[in-house]
Amino acid sequence: MPDIRKQAPAAVEPLLHRAARIENSVHRFREKRARKRGLRPTIVPYTGYGSSGWVRVLSRVLLTRTGTLDGADRANVRGWRSFTSVPVEHAVVEVTIGGRTQTVTTDRGGVLDVRLESDLAPGWHVVTITTEGSLPVEAPVAVIDPDARFGIVSDIDDTVMVTSLPRPLLAAWNTFVLNEHARRPVPGMAVLYERLHASSGGCPVVYLSTGAWNVAPTLSRFLSRNLYPSGPLLLTDWGPTHDRFFRSGRLHKQGSLDRLAEEFPRVRWLLVGDDGQHDEELYGRFLHDHPENVAAVAIRELSPSEAVLAGGRSRSEHAQGTDVAWVSAPDGAGLWDQLTEAGVVAARTP
Repeated sequence: MPDIRKQAPAAVEPLLHRAARIENSVHRFREKRARKRGLRPTIVPYTGYGSSGWVRVLSRVLLTRTGTLDGADRANVRGWRSFTSVPVEHAVVEVTIGGRTQTVTTDRGGVLDVRLESDLAPGWHVVTITTEGSLPVEAPVAVIDPDARFGIVSDIDDTVMVTSLPRPLLAAWNTFVLNEHARRPVPGMAVLYERLHASSGGCPVVYLSTGAWNVAPTLSRFLSRNLYPSGPLLLTDWGPTHDRFFRSGRLHKQGSLDRLAEEFPRVRWLLVGDDGQHDEELYGRFLHDHPENVAAVAIRELSPSEAVLAGGRSRSEHAQGTDVAWVSAPDGAGLWDQLTEAGVVAARTP
């Protein structure tokens, strides 16, 4: 079986953190053994997004028994098994967009996250991805209309899905054991998002989380099953980075928000999170740095028991000193009422 590794570039790469070098060695050892056992490269597609002239394509290359995600192999990328899958480092991947094929490579964790040129019209499309003779896989992409002026950026944990993070044992149970059928949606949030989506003529919705790409299929099924509007998931690859022992979820969210502001400078985002982690702090910083890109901030208030499990509530001083609407309520219905009262959305029900 041919090797799909790409030759290392001639440029000098930054020295990796020791933990990252150890992780790389483990991945390469596991990949070598998996190939000897006959496992084949398989593409796990994620939802991407784009705008006029470009799309951001997201996926991951893993080794599975059949080279597809059908049958037993689909179980290998959900629950705790998703964290034992073997990623393919620097896999050469072909992406076909509107009849044009471009060759790119995955990162050291097998994740493909690239921005490519395209001429796709606004709306939903699919791009075709293949690697090493694998079966072509279609990945959805949402091309945002250049005339769009409003969008939603939503946290996931304890905002749309009850997880009681960051209590370690419960977080591990939710991540590694439970599937989407056992996770509870936050009351009223799906209705809130659908009403916002409909009343704005189909605004873009982006789901931003500190979760790992390993659980993206499970999260996508949860959102679809509970009737949340479709949209890209912006997750992260767990483990060490080139300069840190472990990835920073806060930096991931901060960088993702800044990137959205750069890519869509004319869009004003409704930022939705909860008061149990760092959402208020992150949204406050983003509001300070990009006030022209914030339509409002909506914070879901945790129940007393959820707040205890989450280690308490965050402070609310980030709402001070700004004219941007900053609302909070325990559920989607309360947030809709407050957003309507603040004039962020039309008073009529679509």
